[in-house]
Amino acid sequence: MSPTTWVGPAYRIIGQRLRVLSGPKSTYIRTPYEINRVEVRHFLRGATAGLRRAPPSTTMASPLRKFLLKSSSGDVVIRREMKRYKSDSTTKMQIIIRSHEPIDKGLYWDLPPDTRKIGLPTRRHLFTVLKSPFVHKKAREQFHVQSNKQMLVMEAKRHELSKKFFWLKRQRIFGAQFEILFSFKTRLDKEKLQKIIQPGLKDAFEDNKVEEQSVMMALNSLAQEGFYTDAVDVSLNSIESSLPANNNGSFPHGLALMLRSVPMEALKARIDKEGSKAVSTRLIEKFILSNPHRPTVEVQPDQEKASRYELGERERLEKLKRSMTEEDLAELTRVTRDLRLKQDTRHTPAALKAVPSSSLQSIPRKPMQVPIEVGDINGVKVLQHDLITNDVLYADIAFDMRSLKLELLPMVPLFCQSLLGMGTNDLNFVELNQLIGRKTGGMSVYPFTSSKQGSKDPVSHIIVRSSAMSASTEDLFNLITCVLHEVQFTNQKRFKRFVSQSKATLENQLRDGGHGLAAARMNAKLNHAGWIAEQMGGISYLEFLKDLEGKIEHEWSEISTSLEEIRKTLLLKKSCIVNLTSDGKNLKRAETYVRKFLDLLPSTSPVPASTLNAQLLSKSEAEAITIPTQVNYVGNAGNIYESGYQLKGSGYVISKYISNTWLWDKIRVGGGAFGALCDFDTRSGVLSFLSYRDPNLLKTLDVYDGTSEFLRQLEMDDDTLRKAIVGTIGDLDSYQLPDAKGYSSLLRYLSGVSEEERQARREEILSTRSSDFKEFAGFVDAIKDNGVVVAVTSQNAVDAANQERSNFFQVKKLGL
Repeated sequence: MSPTTWVGPAYRIIGQRLRVLSGPKSTYIRTPYEINRVEVRHFLRGATAGLRRAPPSTTMASPLRKFLLKSSSGDVVIRREMKRYKSDSTTKMQIIIRSHEPIDKGLYWDLPPDTRKIGLPTRRHLFTVLKSPFVHKKAREQFHVQSNKQMLVMEAKRHELSKKFFWLKRQRIFGAQFEILFSFKTRLDKEKLQKIIQPGLKDAFEDNKVEEQSVMMALNSLAQEGFYTDAVDVSLNSIESSLPANNNGSFPHGLALMLRSVPMEALKARIDKEGSKAVSTRLIEKFILSNPHRPTVEVQPDQEKASRYELGERERLEKLKRSMTEEDLAELTRVTRDLRLKQDTRHTPAALKAVPSSSLQSIPRKPMQVPIEVGDINGVKVLQHDLITNDVLYADIAFDMRSLKLELLPMVPLFCQSLLGMGTNDLNFVELNQLIGRKTGGMSVYPFTSSKQGSKDPVSHIIVRSSAMSASTEDLFNLITCVLHEVQFTNQKRFKRFVSQSKATLENQLRDGGHGLAAARMNAKLNHAGWIAEQMGGISYLEFLKDLEGKIEHEWSEISTSLEEIRKTLLLKKSCIVNLTSDGKNLKRAETYVRKFLDLLPSTSPVPASTLNAQLLSKSEAEAITIPTQVNYVGNAGNIYESGYQLKGSGYVISKYISNTWLWDKIRVGGGAFGALCDFDTRSGVLSFLSYRDPNLLKTLDVYDGTSEFLRQLEMDDDTLRKAIVGTIGDLDSYQLPDAKGYSSLLRYLSGVSEEERQARREEILSTRSSDFKEFAGFVDAIKDNGVVVAVTSQNAVDAANQERSNFFQVKKLGL
């Protein structure tokens, strides 16, 4: 009989033992108490619930989320077995109901929409209870429990789950059990995977190893379930936003044009019909999962490989030299001498004339003009550029940094990263970036620093760059407001990752592009803007990150307060400049939303006003930054404005000519370096010489010192001078898309470069004479006499250089 209708007299459990038979196995439970049959009834109900097989637990990522919901007197209890990444995509919810009563009679409320009902087999469990031991030990009483099962399959969005649970709570099915299976799309743990593949994180391979099985599980999940719906929507919007702009960057232009031929409407219709599985899942299945020739390569760094390779190479060369005769060595010396002679020999005028080039008459006499209208909205400068952008609006917003406290300066790059890398009260950082991807063409926040034309005062701003289709202009400025005002600096774990990533990026840059950090270090010794930039992206910034990484755990509240103070200090209406690029009607429409955006900016800051005063680094001695490396990055620079040089357009031509001839021949061809360059910052007056991946150190500095003599002895014919001028104009007139034109115009406005000055410099470039090169040599001498030297090199190279020139370098160890 059913336990809910069980009646009869009370009895004592013989031997303090109740035997419950369930199938082939028996369960004995000892108890010293006398119970009535109502208590036994409840026990049997609990026993049958406990005998139900629980869903197996797992430690791997699975597309199945499992929850167990039990109902006792109508109350629903949820136990989540595994925590998974939340998604707004469609979720399949399977509800398995077990009840001793007929389930259809217990469903008092209509089923929700999009719900299917599936009947499952009914099970009958028999239980035998011994009534008495000893003489009456064979006396027993039998009972049965009938379990009815039914499955409900629902389709629901994540935000609709609360409604489904509310419907479930209203079902008063006495003694029923509910097992609910949620089918979500899951992947590998993104945080762990990001930590593993993040370049530059030392020893990541020792603690975090990606197994092939884990990767294949993630790919199989993609193939079976498709990509996240939000990710697909973001990708589609990004493609649609980039196609009108035709801005393919370094991507091959022909392939970019081919993408424009893809029928986007047909692709959208296919995705609507097949879901996210319509995107690349068949390719994953065909070329990776089902590919019998798929190789697996495991790569691990070996810190001793470079030294072993160098030792082996030295042994091979010594063995080869011992095997050579005196005649062989003499022949090798002769061949080497002839090769160097050919490298130093310049091409004949006849050979140079064979190279086609443009004439000076074919070059436009005026620089490329960008239409600009400087207006005012709510007391804020607004620059508008009326250009054809194919219905795309480009918005750049700059905030002046001059009122920032000096000690907060190194925190600015992390502040910019946190604005897009942390969430708000309502959105986590993933949802925020997905929303930006769906509504806009992208958004970035970063600091910008430059010298100002004709002034020693630096120009330093935080710039927010963004774009969107004109129909989404309101969404664009709403999202900018959300990012600037609503992001919460409370995610300590994310911030620590930003610090680790920034540190790893700079460490990689030291090894692979140390000439950039050497240039930043030299600029920090020569001008105020260079010092500010170096504090936010140079060696000083790297040292700051190393120190900050150890403080995050113990001083997070102070760090979070510093980030909030930067926001309150800089993101003000009085320090804001807005730059818009689009066609006239879109610019007019955007003014309404710009006005609303500016109204939400604070007019004053609660933080006391401060002044960003730069403190230049010492330039008394040559500086060597030592890291484990086989090559050198050698820099030498000086401020020629301090030597009396007045800016002329010929300076552009001369600096480019030095790079393409003198430095190329002596350092690249003759010295074996990967490259060398001469850079002239016309705003600050800093003239820099740089080499990268250079096997030499002091020899390269000797080449730099010989630049002035090279210019004095230079004899140029008209054809060589013409080619130098044409090459310089080619750099100035490089092709720009509308967004780059508007942004370049903003930077010129911030740096104080007028159109009249641009026209004057262009005329000076076109009228450059050979005598200008000889005059420039005197100012280059100032670099040899009073310039600064910074080299990123190895400790062995520094020791050899200091032995050749007594204590020439002051060593700075970074300990990578």
